[in-house]
Amino acid sequence: MTNATGGPAPRLPLSRRPMPARSALLAPALLVLVAGCSSNPFASDPDDYARQAAISRLRSIPASGLPRSQRPAPDKGTTRAPASRFEGRERVSLTLEECREGALANNLSLKVSRLDPTIASERVTEEDARFESAFTLRSGWSKTDAPTASSLNSAQNENMFISPGVRIPMRTGGTVTVDLPLSRNENNNSFSTLNPSYSSDLQFSISHPLLRNAGRRANTAGLRIAGYQAQAAQARTNLEVIRQLAAADRAYWRLYRAAQELAVRQQQFELATEQEQRAVRRVRAGAAAEIEITRAQAGRAERLEAIILAQNDILLQQRELKRIVNIEGLGIETPTLVDTASPPDPAPFELNAPELCAQAVANRMEMLELELQLAEDAVRIGFEKNQALPLLTLDYTYRINGLGGSMQDTFHTLQRNNYEDWEVGLSAEIPLNNEAARSRVRQAILSRLQRLSTRAAREQSIRQEVLNSIDQLEASWQRILAAQQSVVLNARAFQAEQRQFDVGQSTSTNVLDAAARLAEAQSAEARALTDYQIAQIDLAFATGTLLGAAKVSWEPAPTADHTQPAPAEALPDSLTAPEVPPPAQATPKGAPSQPPATDTPPGA
Repeated sequence: MTNATGGPAPRLPLSRRPMPARSALLAPALLVLVAGCSSNPFASDPDDYARQAAISRLRSIPASGLPRSQRPAPDKGTTRAPASRFEGRERVSLTLEECREGALANNLSLKVSRLDPTIASERVTEEDARFESAFTLRSGWSKTDAPTASSLNSAQNENMFISPGVRIPMRTGGTVTVDLPLSRNENNNSFSTLNPSYSSDLQFSISHPLLRNAGRRANTAGLRIAGYQAQAAQARTNLEVIRQLAAADRAYWRLYRAAQELAVRQQQFELATEQEQRAVRRVRAGAAAEIEITRAQAGRAERLEAIILAQNDILLQQRELKRIVNIEGLGIETPTLVDTASPPDPAPFELNAPELCAQAVANRMEMLELELQLAEDAVRIGFEKNQALPLLTLDYTYRINGLGGSMQDTFHTLQRNNYEDWEVGLSAEIPLNNEAARSRVRQAILSRLQRLSTRAAREQSIRQEVLNSIDQLEASWQRILAAQQSVVLNARAFQAEQRQFDVGQSTSTNVLDAAARLAEAQSAEARALTDYQIAQIDLAFATGTLLGAAKVSWEPAPTADHTQPAPAEALPDSLTAPEVPPPAQATPKGAPSQPPATDTPPGA
């Protein structure tokens, strides 16, 4: 470095400490130090990849190894009563209300669905948090050592700065910033008046869009969308509660029907056994041929399969009920038998189809969810239209400057407010084509039109579902009346056939056929009663009044405590196979005209 005369320029050392040339190695040294504290950042590491499950679990399937039964084959010439699959099992009696309570409290699907509104509400909180203020802090330290062409410039310079501030977002789209940058500068320039020098600036700035992203509605669109989605999540959870409650009621009455079917089949087996004994007595007395015994034994054997199927149906239906109610100590694998303690109490209803259809459209959660989605679509259309505007931003900054030979001096200068400046600016960004933004606007409009068509189709489907449920309810009531009459008449026919057989004017086949017709009439009555109860549930579900009819209320899952982090589930070091250890708006016929009660449990 030379001065104006061609001689060497004086190089004044810094007052604090010299700047070694080796300082340029500081950054690489720090990088090597950080890299040495951990694994090689440029090479792969086994912890970078997912842990592998055992190959035997991924590629091989073991054989079941089911042992063969050692029980002897039954004698084909004998007919024995089937072994009871329920002997020695514990029995528990449940009412319909207990099953509903168990389903609402313990059903696993509901436990999953109840978290959806809580998660959705957290999204609302997340969107609202976008307008929270933030404390900012920026700091740095730099050293420069560069040749200069003039002695008026410093060749060596040391600068330290720290800039605390607060950033305040506005719900109208702008951002307000308050900063207080502090710095210390030291150099080897002999002409510097203050060396080292301290500066402090109090700076207020605002940046606000004027077209795109401007306005409260444009900037709170995400918050409103999250709010609509949270309400839609509650509607979906409410619908899931209704579904599970209806499933519990249906499973309860289907178990009742299976139990009645088994009782009928066992009664038929006992009647067949009595007929066989009656035939044996008449043959021994010489009043009937030997063939009557064979006919009676054949009829008795035919009843065995019906009993076996009825027993298996009970096991299947009660396992389904256990799964839905999920009561502690009454899991699907437990051998405990469930008895239905709530008998059906059918009563005819007078139904107003137009009123029920209108009520269904107003009450169904699917329609509420669609309304919320339509509101969300309207917000999206407004937001996308705003995003199609040009970007025009206004920036303004006001600054109070302070400078001194010490930090105290610079604050005194800042306090006197003798030095201030401001600046204002305008920036613009105008798309030349803007086809992408216009396309998003069209998509949002078309999505709303599509949802409007979906709402009309769903409303039509709901009305059809209500009308079908009304017809099914009325048909089931007529079936009950017909089945009861059929039971009475077939019971008389069976008794008549027995008397005819006792006097030798009928055969065992005729008696057993009459008993079979009686059994079918009794089964039809049980099916009609069950279907009538289920039809009431279906109508309450179709009209959206099931929760009110069952006097049920629910709440979303509580919000997790954010002060305590949730424990992470540890992944085992070795992944090996585990060891196998009534409808609303319904009035009974003949009842006085009064407002319908919506708190009557359907099917109760």
